[in-house]
Amino acid sequence: MKLFRLFFMQALVLAALVGSQPAQAQGRQPGGRITQLDNAKIAFITSRLTLTQDEAQRFWPLYNEFVGRRRELNRSTRLLRNEAKNPTLSDVQLRDNFNQDFALRQQQLDLEKSYFDRLQKSLTMRQVAELYQAERDFTKEVLKRVAGRNDSPPAAGQ
Repeated sequence: MKLFRLFFMQALVLAALVGSQPAQAQGRQPGGRITQLDNAKIAFITSRLTLTQDEAQRFWPLYNEFVGRRRELNRSTRLLRNEAKNPTLSDVQLRDNFNQDFALRQQQLDLEKSYFDRLQKSLTMRQVAELYQAERDFTKEVLKRVAGRNDSPPAAGQ
């Protein structure tokens, strides 16, 4: 029965990833794809962690805070790296850019360590390990779906 539940949840997540709307329509909705991916990720992680109600109440606010802060750091890193592509930057500006990049990566590591410690207070160590694995597995699945979508011709009517 547990195997069936896991299979059902994964099928639900994959269905959410593929979506029922054509890609062009989703692209026109502000944040539509991100929201869809976030919802699919929540379902994926929920099915993998098998949280009790009490664990879920402690875990999700903490995890959402972590994801938000991680996104902010990733956004800052992307902006910084885009700035580095500017061919008019001097060597001093490029060096400063590298130092800022190093500092952002250190902040990302510090964030990971901080939330690792905080997650251990809400989950068992096995659940923390499963969370990290679930995040990696979800990303792999999304990348596989995206690659598969790009390799095959669009279906008729899309």
